[in-house]
Amino acid sequence: MSFIQTELGAALVVLIVGFLPNEVWRVLGVLFGRRIDEDGLWMQWVRAVATALLAAVVARLLLVPNGALVALPFWLRAGSVVMGLGGFLAFRRSVLAGVLAAEALLVAGAWWLGVGG
Repeated sequence: MSFIQTELGAALVVLIVGFLPNEVWRVLGVLFGRRIDEDGLWMQWVRAVATALLAAVVARLLLVPNGALVALPFWLRAGSVVMGLGGFLAFRRSVLAGVLAAEALLVAGAWWLGVGG
């Protein structure tokens, strides 16, 4: 049995190939991030792009769902988006609250409709 096939070998491969390359970028991000002006033009652009990407993902999940969302009707998916936005705004712009509110409505709606397992 070669070293790679052992549990220790597999753990080392994951550490070397998966963890360390990502950690280098995290450390560099922390070091260079301290000097970035949060209200600068560059950060405004980054926030705008991030917001646009998030809106595109939500629109795709709503209009062209895949996986388990295909079985749920449009009105339930749209209602969960509205519920998520309400949770986000109700809890001081908390993304976690918005996601939990939307997910709660999706799960409750799927259960009520008898969709899924």
